[in-house]
Amino acid sequence: MKLTLNQKAAFLSGIILVIGLLAWEAAIPAQKTLEEMTEYERLTGGGAQKAGVPPPSQVIAKAWEQLSNPFYDAGPNDKGIGIQIGYSIYRVLTGYALAALVALPLGFLIGMSPVAYRALNPFIQVLRPISPLAWMPLALFIIQDSEASAIFVIFICSIWPMLINTAFGVAGVRQDWVNVARTHELGHLKTAFTVILPAAAPTIITGMRISIGIAWLVIVAAEMLVGGTGIGYYVWNEWNNLDLTSVIFSILMIGVVGMLLDSAFGMLQRAVAYVE
Repeated sequence: MKLTLNQKAAFLSGIILVIGLLAWEAAIPAQKTLEEMTEYERLTGGGAQKAGVPPPSQVIAKAWEQLSNPFYDAGPNDKGIGIQIGYSIYRVLTGYALAALVALPLGFLIGMSPVAYRALNPFIQVLRPISPLAWMPLALFIIQDSEASAIFVIFICSIWPMLINTAFGVAGVRQDWVNVARTHELGHLKTAFTVILPAAAPTIITGMRISIGIAWLVIVAAEMLVGGTGIGYYVWNEWNNLDLTSVIFSILMIGVVGMLLDSAFGMLQRAVAYVE
Protein backbone atom coordinates (compact mmCIF):
# COMPACT_ATOMS: atom_id res chain seq x y z
CA MET A 1 0.00 0.00 0.00
CA LYS A 2 1.41 3.38 -1.03
CA LEU A 3 1.46 5.98 1.72
CA THR A 4 0.26 9.52 1.11
CA LEU A 5 2.46 12.53 1.81
CA ASN A 6 0.62 13.26 5.08
CA GLN A 7 0.96 9.64 6.22
CA LYS A 8 4.68 9.66 5.48
CA ALA A 9 5.09 12.91 7.39
CA ALA A 10 3.11 11.57 10.37
CA PHE A 11 5.19 8.37 10.39
CA LEU A 12 8.45 10.35 10.32
CA SER A 13 7.19 12.65 13.09
CA GLY A 14 6.40 9.62 15.23
CA ILE A 15 9.88 8.19 14.73
CA ILE A 16 11.51 11.53 15.63
CA LEU A 17 9.33 11.77 18.75
CA VAL A 18 10.20 8.25 19.95
CA ILE A 19 13.92 8.74 19.32
CA GLY A 20 13.86 12.09 21.11
CA LEU A 21 12.05 10.66 24.16
CA LEU A 22 14.41 7.68 24.37
CA ALA A 23 17.45 9.95 24.12
CA TRP A 24 16.02 12.24 26.80
CA GLU A 25 15.27 9.29 29.10
CA ALA A 26 18.76 7.86 28.62
CA ALA A 27 20.42 11.23 29.28
CA ILE A 28 18.92 11.57 32.78
CA PRO A 29 21.09 9.79 35.40
CA ALA A 30 19.22 7.32 37.58
CA GLN A 31 18.66 8.36 41.23
CA LYS A 32 20.16 6.03 43.80
CA THR A 33 17.76 4.34 46.23
CA LEU A 34 18.50 4.12 49.97
CA GLU A 35 19.42 0.44 49.64
CA GLU A 36 22.08 1.26 47.05
CA MET A 37 23.76 3.95 49.18
CA THR A 38 26.66 3.57 51.55
CA GLU A 39 26.35 4.51 55.21
CA TYR A 40 28.40 7.67 54.53
CA GLU A 41 26.05 8.80 51.72
CA ARG A 42 23.04 8.33 53.97
CA LEU A 43 24.61 10.34 56.82
CA THR A 44 25.59 13.19 54.47
CA GLY A 45 22.09 13.50 53.06
CA GLY A 46 22.59 11.52 49.90
CA GLY A 47 19.06 10.15 50.23
CA ALA A 48 17.50 13.60 49.91
CA GLN A 49 15.68 14.30 46.66
CA LYS A 50 17.84 16.42 44.37
CA ALA A 51 16.40 18.92 41.93
CA GLY A 52 17.12 18.06 38.33
CA VAL A 53 15.59 17.74 34.90
CA PRO A 54 13.04 14.91 35.11
CA PRO A 55 12.93 12.10 32.55
CA PRO A 56 10.01 11.96 30.10
CA SER A 57 8.50 9.03 32.00
CA GLN A 58 7.89 11.34 34.99
CA VAL A 59 6.49 14.08 32.74
CA ILE A 60 4.09 11.59 31.13
CA ALA A 61 2.99 10.41 34.60
CA LYS A 62 2.42 14.03 35.65
CA ALA A 63 0.44 14.69 32.44
CA TRP A 64 -1.78 11.68 33.15
CA GLU A 65 -2.34 12.86 36.72
CA GLN A 66 -3.21 16.43 35.70
CA LEU A 67 -5.29 15.63 32.62
CA SER A 68 -7.32 12.94 34.42
CA ASN A 69 -8.82 15.70 36.59
CA PRO A 70 -8.06 19.04 34.88
CA PHE A 71 -10.81 21.14 36.48
CA TYR A 72 -10.33 20.57 40.20
CA ASP A 73 -10.21 23.62 42.46
CA ALA A 74 -8.56 23.16 45.86
CA GLY A 75 -7.90 26.81 46.64
CA PRO A 76 -6.16 29.89 45.24
CA ASN A 77 -2.81 28.20 44.60
CA ASP A 78 -4.07 24.75 43.69
CA LYS A 79 -6.23 24.64 40.57
CA GLY A 80 -6.34 22.12 37.75
CA ILE A 81 -4.52 22.74 34.48
CA GLY A 82 -7.85 23.06 32.65
CA ILE A 83 -8.93 25.95 34.89
CA GLN A 84 -5.56 27.69 34.50
CA ILE A 85 -5.64 27.39 30.70
CA GLY A 86 -9.27 28.54 30.71
CA TYR A 87 -8.32 31.78 32.48
CA SER A 88 -5.52 32.39 29.98
CA ILE A 89 -7.70 31.71 26.93
CA TYR A 90 -10.40 34.03 28.30
CA ARG A 91 -7.89 36.86 28.67
CA VAL A 92 -6.39 36.23 25.25
CA LEU A 93 -9.73 36.10 23.44
CA THR A 94 -11.07 39.18 25.24
CA GLY A 95 -8.04 41.32 24.44
CA TYR A 96 -7.88 39.87 20.94
CA ALA A 97 -11.55 40.64 20.21
CA LEU A 98 -11.13 44.23 21.41
CA ALA A 99 -8.06 44.59 19.18
CA ALA A 100 -10.01 43.26 16.19
CA LEU A 101 -12.80 45.78 16.80
CA VAL A 102 -10.25 48.58 16.50
CA ALA A 103 -7.73 47.16 13.99
CA LEU A 104 -10.07 45.94 11.24
CA PRO A 105 -12.08 49.15 10.67
CA LEU A 106 -8.96 51.29 11.10
CA GLY A 107 -7.04 49.05 8.70
CA PHE A 108 -9.81 49.47 6.12
CA LEU A 109 -9.62 53.23 6.51
CA ILE A 110 -5.83 53.29 6.12
CA GLY A 111 -5.93 50.93 3.14
CA MET A 112 -8.58 52.91 1.28
CA SER A 113 -7.34 56.42 2.09
CA PRO A 114 -3.77 57.56 1.29
CA VAL A 115 -4.36 60.62 3.46
CA ALA A 116 -5.28 58.50 6.48
CA TYR A 117 -2.25 56.30 5.84
CA ARG A 118 0.15 59.26 5.80
CA ALA A 119 -1.48 60.78 8.89
CA LEU A 120 -1.50 57.62 11.03
CA ASN A 121 1.67 55.89 9.84
CA PRO A 122 4.05 57.86 12.13
CA PHE A 123 2.03 56.87 15.20
CA ILE A 124 1.94 53.22 14.11
CA GLN A 125 5.69 53.12 13.50
CA VAL A 126 6.40 54.58 16.95
CA LEU A 127 3.98 52.38 18.93
CA ARG A 128 4.39 49.09 17.05
CA PRO A 129 7.98 48.24 18.15
CA ILE A 130 7.25 48.77 21.88
CA SER A 131 7.31 45.51 23.80
CA PRO A 132 3.80 44.70 25.09
CA LEU A 133 5.18 43.98 28.57
CA ALA A 134 6.60 47.51 28.70
CA TRP A 135 2.99 48.69 28.93
CA MET A 136 2.27 46.53 31.98
CA PRO A 137 3.52 48.93 34.73
CA LEU A 138 1.59 51.83 33.19
CA ALA A 139 -1.53 49.67 32.78
CA LEU A 140 -1.34 48.50 36.41
CA PHE A 141 -0.98 52.10 37.61
CA ILE A 142 -3.82 53.51 35.50
CA ILE A 143 -6.28 50.60 35.48
CA GLN A 144 -5.36 49.33 38.97
CA ASP A 145 -6.64 45.85 38.18
CA SER A 146 -4.36 42.96 37.25
CA GLU A 147 -7.01 41.14 35.18
CA ALA A 148 -7.85 44.19 33.08
CA SER A 149 -4.16 45.06 32.75
CA ALA A 150 -3.37 41.63 31.32
CA ILE A 151 -6.23 42.01 28.84
CA PHE A 152 -4.92 45.46 27.86
CA VAL A 153 -1.47 44.00 27.18
CA ILE A 154 -3.07 41.39 24.89
CA PHE A 155 -5.01 44.16 23.17
CA ILE A 156 -1.91 46.25 22.52
CA CYS A 157 0.14 43.33 21.16
CA SER A 158 -2.67 41.97 18.97
CA ILE A 159 -3.65 45.18 17.25
CA TRP A 160 -0.57 45.80 15.07
CA PRO A 161 -0.39 42.66 12.87
CA MET A 162 -4.14 42.86 12.22
CA LEU A 163 -4.00 46.59 11.47
CA ILE A 164 -1.03 46.39 9.12
CA ASN A 165 -2.21 43.28 7.25
CA THR A 166 -5.73 44.67 6.86
CA ALA A 167 -4.39 47.94 5.44
CA PHE A 168 -2.02 46.05 3.13
CA GLY A 169 -4.76 43.67 1.94
CA VAL A 170 -7.27 46.47 1.30
CA ALA A 171 -4.72 48.63 -0.51
CA GLY A 172 -3.72 45.65 -2.68
CA VAL A 173 -7.21 44.98 -4.07
CA ARG A 174 -7.18 45.31 -7.85
CA GLN A 175 -8.44 48.71 -8.92
CA ASP A 176 -10.35 47.09 -11.81
CA TRP A 177 -12.68 45.39 -9.33
CA VAL A 178 -13.32 48.66 -7.49
CA ASN A 179 -13.99 50.41 -10.80
CA VAL A 180 -16.54 47.74 -11.75
CA ALA A 181 -18.31 48.36 -8.44
CA ARG A 182 -18.40 52.08 -9.19
CA THR A 183 -19.89 51.49 -12.66
CA HIS A 184 -22.66 49.53 -10.95
CA GLU A 185 -23.15 52.57 -8.69
CA LEU A 186 -22.44 50.66 -5.48
CA GLY A 187 -22.00 52.80 -2.38
CA HIS A 188 -18.76 52.89 -0.41
CA LEU A 189 -20.09 50.60 2.33
CA LYS A 190 -21.48 48.02 -0.11
CA THR A 191 -18.25 48.12 -2.15
CA ALA A 192 -16.24 47.50 1.01
CA PHE A 193 -18.30 44.44 2.01
CA THR A 194 -18.98 42.88 -1.42
CA VAL A 195 -15.73 43.61 -3.28
CA ILE A 196 -12.88 44.71 -1.03
CA LEU A 197 -13.48 42.46 1.98
CA PRO A 198 -13.65 39.16 0.04
CA ALA A 199 -10.56 40.11 -1.99
CA ALA A 200 -8.55 41.17 1.07
CA ALA A 201 -9.80 38.38 3.35
CA PRO A 202 -6.75 36.03 2.96
CA THR A 203 -4.35 38.82 3.93
CA ILE A 204 -6.58 39.95 6.81
CA ILE A 205 -6.83 36.41 8.21
CA THR A 206 -3.04 36.09 7.97
CA GLY A 207 -2.70 39.16 10.19
CA MET A 208 -5.25 37.76 12.62
CA ARG A 209 -3.36 34.45 12.70
CA ILE A 210 -0.11 36.22 13.52
CA SER A 211 -1.86 38.23 16.23
CA ILE A 212 -3.31 35.22 18.03
CA GLY A 213 0.14 33.61 18.16
CA ILE A 214 1.71 36.75 19.62
CA ALA A 215 -1.16 37.12 22.11
CA TRP A 216 -0.67 33.57 23.40
CA LEU A 217 3.07 34.20 23.78
CA VAL A 218 2.53 37.43 25.70
CA ILE A 219 -0.17 36.19 28.09
CA VAL A 220 2.22 33.66 29.63
CA ALA A 221 4.73 36.39 30.49
CA ALA A 222 1.98 38.79 31.62
CA GLU A 223 0.51 36.23 34.02
CA MET A 224 3.94 35.60 35.50
CA LEU A 225 4.01 39.31 36.41
CA VAL A 226 0.44 39.79 37.66
CA GLY A 227 0.04 36.34 39.27
CA GLY A 228 -3.18 34.86 40.59
CA THR A 229 -4.41 32.53 37.87
CA GLY A 230 -3.54 31.41 34.36
CA ILE A 231 -1.03 29.11 32.73
CA GLY A 232 1.78 31.68 33.11
CA TYR A 233 1.16 31.90 36.85
CA TYR A 234 1.00 28.10 36.99
CA VAL A 235 4.48 27.81 35.43
CA TRP A 236 5.94 30.40 37.78
CA ASN A 237 4.30 28.89 40.86
CA GLU A 238 5.58 25.39 40.04
CA TRP A 239 9.06 26.83 39.48
CA ASN A 240 8.91 28.44 42.95
CA ASN A 241 7.98 25.00 44.29
CA LEU A 242 10.98 23.51 42.39
CA ASP A 243 8.61 21.09 40.67
CA LEU A 244 10.36 20.85 37.31
CA THR A 245 8.12 17.99 36.20
CA SER A 246 5.08 20.27 36.41
CA VAL A 247 7.03 23.10 34.76
CA ILE A 248 7.89 20.92 31.74
CA PHE A 249 4.33 19.59 31.57
CA SER A 250 2.89 23.13 31.59
CA ILE A 251 5.38 24.23 28.90
CA LEU A 252 4.16 21.39 26.69
CA MET A 253 0.54 22.37 27.36
CA ILE A 254 1.32 25.95 26.33
CA GLY A 255 2.70 24.62 23.07
CA VAL A 256 -0.31 22.37 22.45
CA VAL A 257 -2.84 25.15 23.07
CA GLY A 258 -0.85 27.53 20.87
CA MET A 259 -0.81 24.93 18.10
CA LEU A 260 -4.59 24.47 18.35
CA LEU A 261 -5.21 28.23 18.17
CA ASP A 262 -2.94 28.52 15.15
CA SER A 263 -4.58 25.51 13.50
CA ALA A 264 -8.03 27.07 13.92
CA PHE A 265 -6.92 30.20 12.07
CA GLY A 266 -5.10 28.07 9.52
CA MET A 267 -8.39 26.35 8.69
CA LEU A 268 -10.10 29.74 8.41
CA GLN A 269 -7.28 30.97 6.17
CA ARG A 270 -7.70 28.00 3.82
CA ALA A 271 -11.46 28.54 3.76
CA VAL A 272 -11.13 32.11 2.43
CA ALA A 273 -8.19 31.44 0.08
CA TYR A 274 -8.81 31.57 -3.65
CA VAL A 275 -8.10 28.39 -5.58
CA GLU A 276 -7.36 28.99 -9.26
